[in-house]
Amino acid sequence: MGICHLVNGCLFEFGENCNIRREREMIIRNEKTDDYRVVEEMIKEIFWNLSVPGCNEHYFAHLVRNSEDFIPELDFVLEEDGKIIGSIIYVKAKLVAMDGTEKEILSFGPFTIHPDYQRKGYGRKLLEHSLEAARKLGFDTIAIWGNPENYACYGFKNCKRYNVCIDKDVYPVALMVKVLDEDALEGKMWKYVESPAHEMDESGFEEFDSSFEQMEEGYKYTQELFYIYSRSNVLR
Repeated sequence: MGICHLVNGCLFEFGENCNIRREREMIIRNEKTDDYRVVEEMIKEIFWNLSVPGCNEHYFAHLVRNSEDFIPELDFVLEEDGKIIGSIIYVKAKLVAMDGTEKEILSFGPFTIHPDYQRKGYGRKLLEHSLEAARKLGFDTIAIWGNPENYACYGFKNCKRYNVCIDKDVYPVALMVKVLDEDALEGKMWKYVESPAHEMDESGFEEFDSSFEQMEEGYKYTQELFYIYSRSNVLR
């Protein structure tokens, strides 16, 4: 089996005897309309039975592109040799301080890397590219719901470290925050308010999903992890 290394946006594959090298072309670009279906199929494959039996993340991706909070400039796909293997979608959110001050921030999701390409550096490359693009647009804070074990390595910290709650003294374990400017949230207590885009109208889900490959609902141990993380708060 060969060994893969990601270097400066190109993946180099070395053969068992290190005498064969193939450079794969990796491109990160904005998503196009023609990509929507491919991305949605990938999202369904990745999220199916991951957090709950079945999933609706592909439907959310379908709907969110029509939201006022959707940011096309921060909607990226990652291609390798012309094949889409990753995607990240951003929306606007906000923080509200105790004094009424509002701060526009970002959230993202779904953030996906095809299973065949996970744990090889692609996710980091895509995320870092999107964060730099967000910085250039003037954003300095990102808040997401996610497994801390997946995001701490990217510099995300629990919301309590930045005094960001969802209600008075409620700091969910799964609410992760990353600042692109260390002083971005200094000196205030904040409440996280996610985009209304997350309030999905489920009425069209069955019709939408019927055109996708039908998959069997079942149990994965990750559903128990989701149950624990999504119901846990940091107390101190």
